[in-house]
Amino acid sequence: MKNQQRTFRADEIKKAHSKVKSGADFPTYIQDLKKLGVSHYETFVADGHTDYYGVNDYIIRSPAKYASLNIAQTSNKEEFQTQLKAHQEGKTDYPTFCNDASKSGIEKWVVLMEEMTCTYFDKANNSILVEEIPH
Repeated sequence: MKNQQRTFRADEIKKAHSKVKSGADFPTYIQDLKKLGVSHYETFVADGHTDYYGVNDYIIRSPAKYASLNIAQTSNKEEFQTQLKAHQEGKTDYPTFCNDASKSGIEKWVVLMEEMTCTYFDKANNSILVEEIPH
């Protein structure tokens, strides 16, 4: 796995992210990050920053993307699944999706490249939903 030894740069991640227009573009984005050598990442709903991880404890943190959102204390899985489906179908933009996720009690999501999964967590770090990412 020679690409796992590569150290990615913030500008490369930004370029890959610039191609994402809606949730429908997410699978391609994940493939692009994999090629860069990202092993996994965590996106935090409260301010939109993301921590990208590579080999040997390598990490790049993106800046906050918006003003802080309050995360609901109690998660609502059913409501969140409806919001996620709408986003994945391209019916909502990213800021709307993050706002919806915060109201549904989603604190962050974690994407694991090798497993090709995206797991959504609440404030107590409970897994609310695990999705397989299409290849």
